[in-house]
Amino acid sequence: MERCQGHVKRELYVALAAVAIAGALFGFVGAGAAGASTLPTAFYLDIGGSDSIGYQPTPASAHGQRTDSGYANFLVAHEGARGVTLELDEIGCAGETTSSMLTGGDSCYQPPDSQLLEAVMFLSAHQDESGLVTVDLGFNDLLRCFQGYRINAKCVDQRLQLVRAQLPQILTALKSVAGPDVIIVGVGHYDPYLADALQGGTGEAFADQSYGVVKRLDKVLADVYGANGIPVADVGAAFNIDNTSQVTLANVGTVPDNLAEVCLLTWMCPPTPYGPNMHPNDAGYEAIADSIAAQLPTPW
Repeated sequence: MERCQGHVKRELYVALAAVAIAGALFGFVGAGAAGASTLPTAFYLDIGGSDSIGYQPTPASAHGQRTDSGYANFLVAHEGARGVTLELDEIGCAGETTSSMLTGGDSCYQPPDSQLLEAVMFLSAHQDESGLVTVDLGFNDLLRCFQGYRINAKCVDQRLQLVRAQLPQILTALKSVAGPDVIIVGVGHYDPYLADALQGGTGEAFADQSYGVVKRLDKVLADVYGANGIPVADVGAAFNIDNTSQVTLANVGTVPDNLAEVCLLTWMCPPTPYGPNMHPNDAGYEAIADSIAAQLPTPW
């Protein structure tokens, strides 16, 4: 938030952000204040969980850590090649859910602060600028439903209902303060658990069930974003999630194409210390960046 704080008094935008978030929660939209002076570059506000900040495993951190090879970084390069200079602001937080986005309490933002509050303050301060916002939420809401090769169906139903209820509140708050030249794009999800089919038996059954859950999540996201007039990057399609034709995967053998893509685009299949890890690798993040770029107008 350094750039934002350099242009405005934080206290003013805390108040404006509180109004916007209250509007999202209680059904009204607060008016934003005049933004900062126009910059020579467009901004890119990157919102979400660990994927949004390019998490990848390292020998020192098998769980993963933030990198400069996430989809936001690839998207900046992609748009630069098209003549659009993006100034990237990443405020995502590993493990972010729609609930923690609204209220804080994650590993990055403690109440009364939240990632949403930071996003609303940023957008309030840049209303006179062109910019892009990507919103990558929903998958982390479901993580507690996947445990030990088992999927808790009741948990999935409850968490999807929560995403359907809370994501619109987040989008309302963002849209209420975004300037007229700001593009918001939602980010869909791939299914890392398809790789568990390589374990056979219960792993294969678990992978089959996970496919259905992720498809349901992407349907909820498409419904919510569509109702708010926001395009969605089809990340599932970028990972060939629906393609079950048989292909040959090096060092593995013949497998469905969607499983092969997970192995090629994430860290789910490499051995320790890098895998299994559900985060994308460089190629996976680049594929996500391409799916976002496909939703951007040409020219801006």
